[in-house]
Amino acid sequence: MSNKKTEPNKIDISNLYKQFGQNVVLNNFNLAIKNGESLCLIGTSGCGKSVALKCLIGLIHADSGSIKVDGQETLGQSRSEHENLLNRFGMTFQFGALFDSLPIWENVTFRLRQKEKLNRKIAREIAGDIIDQLGLAPRVLDLYPAELSGGMQKRAAIARAIADKPEILLFDEPTSGLDPITSGVINDLILNSVKRLGATTLTISHDMASVRQIADKVAMIHHGSIIWCGPVADMHQTGIPEVDQFVNGRPYGPLTSTAPKIEKTAPSEIIN
Repeated sequence: MSNKKTEPNKIDISNLYKQFGQNVVLNNFNLAIKNGESLCLIGTSGCGKSVALKCLIGLIHADSGSIKVDGQETLGQSRSEHENLLNRFGMTFQFGALFDSLPIWENVTFRLRQKEKLNRKIAREIAGDIIDQLGLAPRVLDLYPAELSGGMQKRAAIARAIADKPEILLFDEPTSGLDPITSGVINDLILNSVKRLGATTLTISHDMASVRQIADKVAMIHHGSIIWCGPVADMHQTGIPEVDQFVNGRPYGPLTSTAPKIEKTAPSEIIN
């Protein structure tokens, strides 16, 4: 009999419940992500994906359940314990959430400067190295977010997320609003960044092309719960109608409605 201990999941979410007023958003939500794994969370708009992500990092407090990182419970932590936990995460938000009043180099190194008290010259050099890795020109360092295209803002947001080399990366709709070519570039940047860091990754996405490109595993949330989770290669053969409709982008099915009835027009009603 082997005495080898099983390594705990990097992230373990169990029986998570969150309600806003009369609206139950998360109900018996369960999700496990292994160390170094890239998991994409999919589901229809408003199904609770972003709420689950924000519960994970404490921006929203879950009503009940369990969230463990490396086997350690995070719900109910003290403020100092929670701040230490957040230092292990890097995150990009759906709309970038860059600071409008700061140039890009200060955006990229904002958290790093809070942690390490770097002087401006060294911080700017670090930002330059990071944006170079992400294919941005040095001139971008002194520009402001409003002066960048959507794709460049996404790259700057990724640069900020990876600047202090976090263990866990969270991406909320990283390719939202981008054209297919720029989306492909962003996906490559995510893959390369994750590979360099060896990070565990949780991505929310509606973009199934992106999901196929960056995910090891896929989980789908419906009515506040995970209804399927498995390897990305298996998501087209789950046998679950809701998953099948979503991954294939079909307009009619259990997630929406049945196909509309087409009434036959009597010959006398046809106008020639």
